[in-house]
Amino acid sequence: MPSTTPTLHFFCGKAGAGKTTVAAKLAQELDAILLSEDIWLMRLFGDQMQTFDDYIRFSKKLKSVIGPLTVDLLRAGNSVVLDFQANTKLGRGWFRSLFEQAGAAHLLHELRTSDETCLARIAQRNIERPEGSHQLSEEDFRHVSSFFQAPEAAEGFNIRIHHAS
Repeated sequence: MPSTTPTLHFFCGKAGAGKTTVAAKLAQELDAILLSEDIWLMRLFGDQMQTFDDYIRFSKKLKSVIGPLTVDLLRAGNSVVLDFQANTKLGRGWFRSLFEQAGAAHLLHELRTSDETCLARIAQRNIERPEGSHQLSEEDFRHVSSFFQAPEAAEGFNIRIHHAS
């Protein structure tokens, strides 16, 4: 059932936690606009993204476009599902700036998934290679996960916790 209050939905969870799956399902259920970082990055910069540092650089460029678009969509009365990772306290500040500029509601979806489950999903994704996916090794997973910071109550977000199924 579509939400009547424009809401920004965003996600926190390690690689392979299921963020993209939950985002797609949520967008369909809410009749919301889905914007997926991985797909946009792959379509715009795929041939240029070779390292983690490349991802960081291109993600910043993408956010400079997606941010104002998201604010406009929220102000126009649309709910938006941003399949972008909100895995650090600093990174979550970007999402806050969007819903605050738009005067919209928000919901941070935290996916709590064991490392073992994440790694199994990544291995399967490495075989299937859905659009926007990146080849990740266990070493890559461990490196990226070293930056992960779960949200804290003091950050003041509305949070919905999802446990791995």
